[in-house]
Amino acid sequence: MTRKLIKGGYVVSMDARIGSGELDVLIDGSRIADVAHDLAVDDAEPVDARGCIVLPGLVNAHMHTWQTALRGLAANWTLPQYFRSVHAGLAALFTPDDLYIGTLAGALNQLDCGTTTLGDWCHNNPTPAHTDRAIDGLTEAGIRSVFLHGSPKPDPKPGQKHFSEIPHPRAEIERLLKQRFASRDALVTLGMAILGPHYSTYDVSEHDFQLAREYGLIASMHCAGLEAKTPDGWERLADEGLLDAHTNVVHGNNLTDAQLHRMLDCGVTFSLAPETEMQQGHGHPITGRLRDAGHAPSLGVDLESSIAGDMFTVARVALASQRALDNAASRQTQGQLPATSTLSCNDALNWITLRGAEALGLADRIGSLTPGKQADVVLLRADTLNMRPLHDPVAAVIMQGAPANVDTVLVNGEFRKRHGKLLYTSLARRLDELDASGQRIAAGLNDLLAAH
Repeated sequence: MTRKLIKGGYVVSMDARIGSGELDVLIDGSRIADVAHDLAVDDAEPVDARGCIVLPGLVNAHMHTWQTALRGLAANWTLPQYFRSVHAGLAALFTPDDLYIGTLAGALNQLDCGTTTLGDWCHNNPTPAHTDRAIDGLTEAGIRSVFLHGSPKPDPKPGQKHFSEIPHPRAEIERLLKQRFASRDALVTLGMAILGPHYSTYDVSEHDFQLAREYGLIASMHCAGLEAKTPDGWERLADEGLLDAHTNVVHGNNLTDAQLHRMLDCGVTFSLAPETEMQQGHGHPITGRLRDAGHAPSLGVDLESSIAGDMFTVARVALASQRALDNAASRQTQGQLPATSTLSCNDALNWITLRGAEALGLADRIGSLTPGKQADVVLLRADTLNMRPLHDPVAAVIMQGAPANVDTVLVNGEFRKRHGKLLYTSLARRLDELDASGQRIAAGLNDLLAAH
């Protein structure tokens, strides 16, 4: 039976035309067929959503999933130690199978936490084998994902160029499009995780932007942290017409207002990671700056080596951090707090659904429970100790929601989690493999620290 009928829940569709309420959701194969009151369908598998909030699958727009086996190691690090210990150190210890198990386990955790789409920013792939095994992990997990192909960041050895001077490998992008991503409609698709002007020379940035445009790929890049390698790079890229809706900037804390506004005018999207940004020293998230310019961010976990992997926490931190900034500014300029919060829970849910879909170039497929879109759906239990009484479903999702509330997850119309249990049959064995990988790599960190 390929049709499923979700009945009895409170639907938050994230589609203004459909709205929210006690609606039914009909799934036909991999797509949403209808969202309406009291649907009567005889040939559909019933999915009982009583006591649940029914949501579009959450979108984690930015995560370095390969770092899953490093959970907790970076919890107390600022950026310099993170770059020194991970990129110039531990990353070199990863085998292709380490990439596989970390990516698989990280993707499974995303599904378990209600995330159905992942922007997997993979920048520890020194060989094609590393890349292929990371993709294997995403495919095996069954999560919708954009595999953002990146490049390692080691310290150069004598006679080698610095990574900022090395263009993105055209041959590898062409290989992936021919072999692993021949279909643009597959569950896992390709994007590029490039250096951008913040972390590369202008010639490298220009090359990478043109390569992404040639193949119609999302080009995502970091912009924060250390000082920019090419400070005027954004203006030069805009002058050349290379900034558009296929450009995704991660963080953006270092941008001037003039740069930010020009990039937004070009259609650039922004993916923020508020908890890591504040913890590691990027600066305050630019959530409010985007809002003041009439735009909104997508959000990402960024580093499970540092923080928790669920999007409920990410959304709460994003909301709280900007409310804190706005409240402080109001006290300073007006002598009192605003009459009400400056950003709402509806805003935060938008950041982890529709805006995430937009940032990954998937707005026509996911992000809302709209007929014709892919059937990526989450049922969140709201009849639980931490959620009752339910007054405002959206506020409950953002402020009380937790991975433990995620009852059912469908990706492309297929169950990935059901009745609170992840439907992956080899989980215990894979967790043992993750432990072994993490312990071996962490031992290398001790050696690195001893050497310094």
